Amino acid sequence: MVRPFVLAQISDLHIKTGGRLSYGVFDAAEMLRACVGNLLSLKQRPDVIAITGDLTDAGLPEEYALLRELIVQLEMPVYLIPGNHDRRDAMRAAFPEHAYLRQSPDRIRYAIEAHALRIVALDTVVEGESGGDLEEPSLAWLDRTLAGAPGHPTVVLMHHPPFRTYIGHLDKFGLRDPAPLAAVIERHPQVQAILCGHVHRPIHVSFAGTVASTAPSVAHQIPINLDSEAPSRFAMEPPAYRLHAYVPDSGLASHIAYIGEFSGPHPFRM
Repeated sequence: MVRPFVLAQISDLHIKTGGRLSYGVFDAAEMLRACVGNLLSLKQRPDVIAITGDLTDAGLPEEYALLRELIVQLEMPVYLIPGNHDRRDAMRAAFPEHAYLRQSPDRIRYAIEAHALRIVALDTVVEGESGGDLEEPSLAWLDRTLAGAPGHPTVVLMHHPPFRTYIGHLDKFGLRDPAPLAAVIERHPQVQAILCGHVHRPIHVSFAGTVASTAPSVAHQIPINLDSEAPSRFAMEPPAYRLHAYVPDSGLASHIAYIGEFSGPHPFRM
């Protein structure tokens, strides 16, 4: 049996320093530490890790320094993209050996060719705003980049999802006008999936001939409230991440892995 290529996606870490509790409730750094331990305990370790934004809570250099300490145990390649809580300059400065962060001089966008799945990353951050956008230069770059390797199965990473969640307050801060992105993606059938963060829930949507999805947070989650007026709230549902397993003959299979101590595994028996 062919071993799949496995990409682990963790998202929305919101790291604070000094042991400070987020919203007076949880320690995001400790929750990431638990996530790293969980990843390292997997029977089949991921081949790569993608972190889809909101690495820190305020984009401060000391937060990125702590993040670096927390993920240093991960022996596989780690690929980062910014979210609306991040700051590009501080992020680049904290990870000087991550040369891919400087493939583009302004926004962080890059292509990684070294794996069974090509990884193409887009920066959707709008400075000073919670919502995201993809301007024409980014869309043109994406179109050229995808056209450059039509035979290489690809995942696209971005922080803001290009679809409605139907959770009221989230949809006020999503990706502005996803139609131009859809037009680009439709031209490139090698795109296996668009992997996003931002909304602190696992959601899957058909989009432009592929699948767009979001990952849960490794810290706090957004509760389900499918109301256009749903207020901004969070819940301490189980933290989790996603595992995307790829085999050429069958494509991408995506799983949710929960972080914590749970009873089992138990044998099925009468």
